[in-house]
Amino acid sequence: MPSSESKALIQIRFRSIALCTVCLPFFSFIFCVIWSLIFNFRQVTSTHCQVSNYLPSISAAIGGYTPQRYVWRIGIGLHAAPRYIVMFMYYSYYSNLILNEVIWQRLVTLACILNGIEITCLIGLTYVSSSENYPAHEKFFVTFMLSSLTYMFLLCLLPRIASKVKIAPMETKSLNIKTYLGMVNVIFFLMALYFFFRHNWYCEGGVYTLFAICEYIVVVSNMGFHMTAYWDFSNQFLIITPEEGISIHKKYDSKPPWISV
Repeated sequence: MPSSESKALIQIRFRSIALCTVCLPFFSFIFCVIWSLIFNFRQVTSTHCQVSNYLPSISAAIGGYTPQRYVWRIGIGLHAAPRYIVMFMYYSYYSNLILNEVIWQRLVTLACILNGIEITCLIGLTYVSSSENYPAHEKFFVTFMLSSLTYMFLLCLLPRIASKVKIAPMETKSLNIKTYLGMVNVIFFLMALYFFFRHNWYCEGGVYTLFAICEYIVVVSNMGFHMTAYWDFSNQFLIITPEEGISIHKKYDSKPPWISV
């Protein structure tokens, strides 16, 4: 074992971090929807059309009322720091995996930047609710979706067309799951747009509920996409030592950590 591990103050397997990071927003989301349906049903399902609706939009469920607003903000706030760490881990991971040609490495950098924008916009649209400042919330949401979809596309594409080494079976599993969830995310995002505009144009009963269902699937598939870090970094550990601070590396790797933050 490396000496850094023998002196470790804290040592956590990355799989545990990945699970906690995804569970925080996931269970916060579930709580907000269920609580809203039980205690604020009329308010969260009401729209300007005044037609039958049975589910709240995500914005109504997480940002309109308490304690939902607080639960969601706490969940997103706690999960943000690990997400930024994973962003840099993926940058290092893909920089080593992808061909060294300038174009491919620039795409890796772009993916990292887009991931950072996605996380930041998620925080922004969480803490600036649509009821408080709709224009700002809308801009955060649009930027979040554009950066998220482009990031998903790059992470699904780059290993397939520009990998300089054969990826391991666990990483192949992760890539296949990413591709599937990315397709689900795009399809249901387009469906959500369709139902949103159809509701606004025609005010048909139940259409906004279909929009909400599609919106839920978009959110959950996005969480699942990021959860694939569970397989990409399955053999990594977060280790805190007095000498090196926070570092992430393989448990039985005697070399220096391959990424430190």
